[in-house]
Amino acid sequence: MLTTTAPLCELQPDYRPRQFRVQWASDPWMQRQAHALRRQVFCREQGLFGGVDDADEIDAGAHSLVALSCLAGEADEAIGTVRIHAAAPGLWWGSRLAVREDWRTHRGLGSTLIRLAVSSAHALGCETFLAHVQAQNVELFQRLHWAVRDEMELHGRPHALMQADLAHYPPCRTPYAGYVIADGGRG
Repeated sequence: MLTTTAPLCELQPDYRPRQFRVQWASDPWMQRQAHALRRQVFCREQGLFGGVDDADEIDAGAHSLVALSCLAGEADEAIGTVRIHAAAPGLWWGSRLAVREDWRTHRGLGSTLIRLAVSSAHALGCETFLAHVQAQNVELFQRLHWAVRDEMELHGRPHALMQADLAHYPPCRTPYAGYVIADGGRG
């Protein structure tokens, strides 16, 4: 007699991950998804960089960080990203912070990417951490202990040059392990 059994795990169509890992990209698929997410946010949604690609010379020496949704404890998909690079000894920059549109209301993805970006650079000798932040995100960065140093227009959009207060970002010496966000905290 042939019997069929139900799969061990059937996910509901509206399933949403409840655990996330924020870490330095450690596999090629993470890098690919981080770049694809950047293109989606900056080129397609915002129409920047001619709508084609946001890649530039900084990518060659930058570290990509990713926010990953997890399924059964394993990294599944990149839903957020940021890149960091050292421009000079002690001077680090963050750029290209992006979170997938359907995850932007999640409390913690963007701020945890920022936290790991600054904390991991701090562990590598960062003395000053800067970023050009789009005007609509300045308030978030200020809540995370960043100060506005200047205002300007970049790529046709208002931006603020901001600096992180390193006293609020203890060095993270394990960036490939990064941080885990549990629960989901959707806003």
